[in-house]
Amino acid sequence: MSAMSLESQMKSWGPASALSMLIAVAMAACSSAPPPAPAPPPAPPAPRVDVREAQAVLASASGSLVSGKIVLTPVPGGVRLLGEVGGLPKSGRAGFHVHERGDCSSVDAGSAGAHFNPTGQPHGNAKTGPHHAGDLDNLIADLDGVARVDVVLRDVSLGGPPNTDIAGRALVVHAAPDDYRSQPAGNSGARVACGVIRITHQQPLPTAAPATR
Repeated sequence: MSAMSLESQMKSWGPASALSMLIAVAMAACSSAPPPAPAPPPAPPAPRVDVREAQAVLASASGSLVSGKIVLTPVPGGVRLLGEVGGLPKSGRAGFHVHERGDCSSVDAGSAGAHFNPTGQPHGNAKTGPHHAGDLDNLIADLDGVARVDVVLRDVSLGGPPNTDIAGRALVVHAAPDDYRSQPAGNSGARVACGVIRITHQQPLPTAAPATR
């Protein structure tokens, strides 16, 4: 039925008949519409894994000669960092932190972002009071400019919840020692080395067996 013939016919009907006709036309239009697309199935949960080891290979930044390698392993209550950093000033000290982003692409390592600080704490000394989750003790170099690292970073994890997980983040060495007071980063100067914490050994956790009656 054309719009002109429908309009002329509706003029000859009473108000009730015209309303009924409009409802019928609207229902017919709705019934001809295609059905909505089905919702996509939910994504399967990520497999649970047990991270046994991670590594951070520290490459020079800001034109320095500092480099090194740190192996990270989970321990009760935190993560142990073990390794060496070379190219430091002889008998010098250098700030050392976990930073929030695993991106060492910029020349000055600024792409790694700020210290890892999921709980919004002030910067400080991890041994004596409030501090960032990524705050570590200063590196101490020997007469050859090499710092040997063996420290446990508490209250963080490898592959755990996002607010504790340091896998995929960055380890950064600074040019100056951390004073553990100045905000937001301890006045530790330029970033002279940076390395992303990458998982190197993990295994799936066993799935729970279904309950039996």
